[in-house]
Amino acid sequence: MKMRPNILLIVSDQHRYDCVGSSKIYPVKTPHLDRLAAEGMRFSQAYTPIPLCCPARQSFLSGRRPESFGAICNYDFLPVKGLEPDHYAWPKDLKEAGYHNAYAGKWHVHPQYDPTSYGYDEYFGDQDYKRIRQEKYPNVNLFANGFEGTTDPADLEDTQTYVTARKVSEWMDRYTEEGVPWHIRLDFNEPHLPCCPAEPFASSVKAEDIPVWGSFDEDFRNKPYIQQQQLINWNVENYTWEDWAPVVARYYAVIAQMDDSIGRVLAHLDKLGIAEDTLVIYTSDHGDMCGGHRMMDKHYIMYDDVVKVPLLVRWPGTIRPGSECNRFVHHFLDLPPTLLEATGQLIPEFFHGRSLMPLWKEQNVDDWREEAVSTYNGQQFGLFTQRMIRTYRWKYVWNPTDVDELYDLEQDPHELRNAVGKEQHAETIKQLRYRLYVELEKTDDPIIVGNGWMQAQLTGQPLQQQLNDMIQWFKAGKPKSPQ
Repeated sequence: MKMRPNILLIVSDQHRYDCVGSSKIYPVKTPHLDRLAAEGMRFSQAYTPIPLCCPARQSFLSGRRPESFGAICNYDFLPVKGLEPDHYAWPKDLKEAGYHNAYAGKWHVHPQYDPTSYGYDEYFGDQDYKRIRQEKYPNVNLFANGFEGTTDPADLEDTQTYVTARKVSEWMDRYTEEGVPWHIRLDFNEPHLPCCPAEPFASSVKAEDIPVWGSFDEDFRNKPYIQQQQLINWNVENYTWEDWAPVVARYYAVIAQMDDSIGRVLAHLDKLGIAEDTLVIYTSDHGDMCGGHRMMDKHYIMYDDVVKVPLLVRWPGTIRPGSECNRFVHHFLDLPPTLLEATGQLIPEFFHGRSLMPLWKEQNVDDWREEAVSTYNGQQFGLFTQRMIRTYRWKYVWNPTDVDELYDLEQDPHELRNAVGKEQHAETIKQLRYRLYVELEKTDDPIIVGNGWMQAQLTGQPLQQQLNDMIQWFKAGKPKSPQ
């Protein structure tokens, strides 16, 4: 095994944590991802910092929570700040250390700058694939059925999952021949809606064989109104499971198609004889409702359907095959320091995550976090602030402009009954709110930093005290984010 491993980082878009075969929850066929789990480590409690594409991906490159540098939602919906090229990005550190970096697939980090402005040497993106696709299939409209998806009539070898995977294999060939360590990031658009699997995968999953989501029996009683409004905005408020089952079947099918592409890349590692020298990571930016709680996409909610993600890691000689970790992980915050440690680089002090290396080595870490925190700020249906903290038993969601949410995950694992108004949980809520405040303050979340009104709402302390603190904060000067 090399002292400095190659890094194959595979990231999908909107892949639910429970739709991987190794989770043993729903019958999705992912034999190659299951192989990664069998040969490495599966994380059962991995959470996204934010369940939204752009800010999540920007957060991953910077190692910081998105709100700390102004990334609150997707830049193609609102004129918000993103991660500019002069900000810190950890792939630049790998490049300076002699790694050859390449990026294939979905980007969605900045509207003007591509990965080559953030430390990557080569980039094969969506526009490159679209040119190839247009030449062969000029008249195909994959949005003919809207966001519910359809069957892609293209040959399997011409789909984006396979074309992108082939590009990654070509880079592996060249870098291996050159004898330089490499970091390749493979980003799939799948299984983001609309799901458009090609044959033979499109017909491999039957709607009648799809089990109903455990969260589907949702009545929205004592829930924030915006959740019901989300159904109306998507025109799915009257959908039954019979309406959702074909959509979910396509979701299963395109995951299986993506998994097959991943299998080809893993097989190419084996063919080149470098699997033992390569750290392989699979994860997703966030999950997808896909009919869970009767909802579509991922907006205005903090359910595990969207904030919990799959995370599989294989590193021969370091990670024990078939191991599992149930500690709370902020995957896009914890992976940057982990990758820098794995490659012998210094870890910046301004990172908001921690290296996973002790967990990979199954060491006892007494001071590891005992909760996960995720955030949300709104998207195409309007701004809506949410902050979530989740422990093994409880999930508390702070909704500053609507009713808060509290779920007892032991009694209500599918988060159907909001228990926030029950007197017997008052002390639990108080403790969770304090723990949430500590995390938000520590990571420079502008929803509370320097905002006495919001601090008073979350902590329950008198507003005047919070205002006095805010005045002192302004006098001292606002803390600056690292560039």
